[in-house]
Amino acid sequence: MDAEASPSRSIASHLRGALGAVGGAWLRTARLALDIALPTLCVSCREPVAGEGVCAECWSKLSFIAPPFCPRLGIPFVYDPGPELLSMEAIAHPPAYQRARAAVRYDDVARTLVHALKYQDRTDLAPAMGRWMARAGKDLLNGADALVPVPLHWQRGWSRRYNQSGALAKVISRQSGVRMASEALRRVRATEQQIGLSRPQRASNVQGAFKVADERKSDIQGRRIILVDDVLTSGATVDACARALLRAKAAQVDVLVFARVVESHRAPI
Repeated sequence: MDAEASPSRSIASHLRGALGAVGGAWLRTARLALDIALPTLCVSCREPVAGEGVCAECWSKLSFIAPPFCPRLGIPFVYDPGPELLSMEAIAHPPAYQRARAAVRYDDVARTLVHALKYQDRTDLAPAMGRWMARAGKDLLNGADALVPVPLHWQRGWSRRYNQSGALAKVISRQSGVRMASEALRRVRATEQQIGLSRPQRASNVQGAFKVADERKSDIQGRRIILVDDVLTSGATVDACARALLRAKAAQVDVLVFARVVESHRAPI
């Protein structure tokens, strides 16, 4: 599976972004001409596609998460164990956050989408991914007060130029009407990449890495907060973020991600 962006696709992405600042009939004409000259390619298989950035075949390979799942962690169950029954992981390793929801399993197509958004400047994928997240997190969004994207350290933000979690949160905010508090949580310490680390190493890596800014505590205190991120693996990063928000007196913290890792042996107790 080829996850590298072609030069023509990269040019098209940047040109479409530039056209976003222009309005009116000229914009529609220019976009039509651009789509004809440089058609959008499926981010996964590179076939031409209209709209969402994923062709019909790759769409069918996305594993959307639907009930039954663990009400705490959002881990899908193989069978329905009954209402409110928790997964073994939720009991063995209860998180600081209250609930987590994900739109899809972190499989091959989802991984390609995430990597394209995060590393290949494919911000055009954020609207579709954010809409899927808003649908998956509908029960969290009802009654929520603010969306807080998991922040990047300023050094990593400088090199990437944008925060993929922030891009997803903007879409979710437009879909749900829940406001963003994007500057409330800060990553005050640079951390290693979590890839390849064990669960204890991941937790140690992000310990003390996040803090609510003093001048933003009023945005958090007594509020129901939803943390937004792209992928949930061990949960160490969002757990560290949730602890920082709870120390700032958040009333409740939930987590909404695009994709989550699901091990095949997961089952209810």
